[in-house]
Amino acid sequence: MKCLVVVAHPLEDSLCHYLAAQTIEHLTSKGYQITLLDLYKNSFEPALTRQERKSYYQANFYDACLEKEIEQLKQAESLVLVFPTWWFGFPAILKGWFDRVWAPGHAYNHASDLGAIAPRLDNLKEVKVITTLGSPWWVDKFVLRQPVKRVLRIALLGACTKRCKFEMVSLYKSEDASASRVESFIRKIKTKF
Repeated sequence: MKCLVVVAHPLEDSLCHYLAAQTIEHLTSKGYQITLLDLYKNSFEPALTRQERKSYYQANFYDACLEKEIEQLKQAESLVLVFPTWWFGFPAILKGWFDRVWAPGHAYNHASDLGAIAPRLDNLKEVKVITTLGSPWWVDKFVLRQPVKRVLRIALLGACTKRCKFEMVSLYKSEDASASRVESFIRKIKTKF
């Protein structure tokens, strides 16, 4: 299975990068063909450009600066996202990747009456998400009602895919996670993924 792994953390020695490396090793052993997209290492520009936004409702989305990233997404049968949850949201660089790469004419089509959009990522069969949070689990789940999970599952995948399997694992209180807790989390990733 063709698998695109997208990592969004600015520090190469971060826990997210470690979790990504362990996940890539695991998925490779299961026969996945991995393409790694490290958004920071690739200096991905997250801001939607004026030309891109103006083309959102035109016949063709202006994708001159995004051809490689869009093609990676369209070829992926499996997508793995690895990122820290900051302020109960996505890092800006990952949000920008969604804004720019999950584009009309590629990830979805606009309805002619501006009604519900039609999904186009039929190739995408599964999305696996690994995130770290500084907060305890109960704040994410009960106070904020898992905003990152809801946006991914309902908004993005709900609008752009059909029958796509979704799995998300979160490492809470990650800033003071012991080595044994991190290794336990990696075992959880391997079990679920």
